[in-house]
Amino acid sequence: MTEDEEPLRIVVADDHPVYRDGLALLLGSVPGLEVVGTAADGAAAVEVVREHLPDVVVMDVQMPVLDGIEATRRIAAEAPSVGVVVLTMSEDDGTVFAAVRAGARGYLLKGADQEEVVRAITTVASGGGCSVPRWPGGSRSSSPWAPPARRRRSRS
Repeated sequence: MTEDEEPLRIVVADDHPVYRDGLALLLGSVPGLEVVGTAADGAAAVEVVREHLPDVVVMDVQMPVLDGIEATRRIAAEAPSVGVVVLTMSEDDGTVFAAVRAGARGYLLKGADQEEVVRAITTVASGGGCSVPRWPGGSRSSSPWAPPARRRRSRS
């Protein structure tokens, strides 16, 4: 990041205070990232996005009041320029695809290291999509952000 570039503005939404605050502190220490808000539930995440209009929200799925899937859906509808990276413990395909259908552009497991999380944030902020290195239930090529496989034409 050069001096005249604005940092990426991040919101962290997770109902576990130690994880939420720790992740916010960790991300805030990365050059080029600025944590502008945190939220303890999905409804608060939607409000924080309305207030701060971040570049990216790092969103847990299982939260009280409003879950992360519905919060993602509302954020995608109200602020489509805001990217959502889901960061969760859930590896099941149903949760993965519900997040994608809701508008998430990234999906990582909470076991991801700092480098993976930062890479996901920057990729999503630049308009790309990302997922866990090994996609739940299959290979990385089954990621909803992977390019479609080319079909072979039969020679007749």
